[in-house]
Amino acid sequence: MGEIRLRAGGAALIVAPDDGGALHSLTVDGTELLRQDPGTGCFVMAPWAGRLGLGELTVGDRTYQMPINNGPHSIHGTARDGVWVVVESTPSQATIRHRLSDPWPFAGTVTQTFTLTDTGLTLRMRIATDRDPFPAQGGWHPWFLREVPPATGPVQLDFDPAWQYERGADYLPTGREIAPTPPPWDDCFAMPDGVAAHLTWPGFLAFTITSPVHDVVIWTLPEESLSVEAQSGPPNGLQTDPRMVTPDSPLDVRVDWNWERLPHN
Repeated sequence: MGEIRLRAGGAALIVAPDDGGALHSLTVDGTELLRQDPGTGCFVMAPWAGRLGLGELTVGDRTYQMPINNGPHSIHGTARDGVWVVVESTPSQATIRHRLSDPWPFAGTVTQTFTLTDTGLTLRMRIATDRDPFPAQGGWHPWFLREVPPATGPVQLDFDPAWQYERGADYLPTGREIAPTPPPWDDCFAMPDGVAAHLTWPGFLAFTITSPVHDVVIWTLPEESLSVEAQSGPPNGLQTDPRMVTPDSPLDVRVDWNWERLPHN
């Protein structure tokens, strides 16, 4: 199956089941908002998000080793490297599904649904187990372009977290909650009332990211882009605060991107 192309009014979305279920493009009135080089766009993070310390997954009395792909750690799960199949596709909505498999040791599925309108995109994810309970996290990793042609300046980020997870030298949370530091960031922040972040491309678009989840990673280091990654737990959360998925309790994650067109200055 090739790319899925959704359209609603002036918004268009490209979903790529053959590239780990990633979003290859999001345009508003013909303007691309996502980076286009390989590995960017917006990819799914499941069955964990962010770094997993030393790639070690402990469930019960057994420890499993995940592939090391970020320094000494495993990062962003296995689903972005897996096969996805199309469950349903309409002109403005698509559902795709990935069956968890080796190296993830538990049988289950990750399902993504994308719903596009002229003024927004809703991303939904469900992580479910076939039988055995396992810990899981989910989220998305967008790469938003800083500069877009219609805007009169680079994108501006505004958000108001309750605290920042202190990051150790190993890039994992230390367990301490600290006052938010100034950028640059490759850090996780807590928003207990739900994630809310605002991007503004001056003279073009006001873009809001909201989610019922309580954690968001902000990555500002790339010169071309920035990432606002709403996710269902902090980095290394499978080790420090696991949320167990059971047959009766799948993990559901929802993130809404909404935008408003701004008058040109």
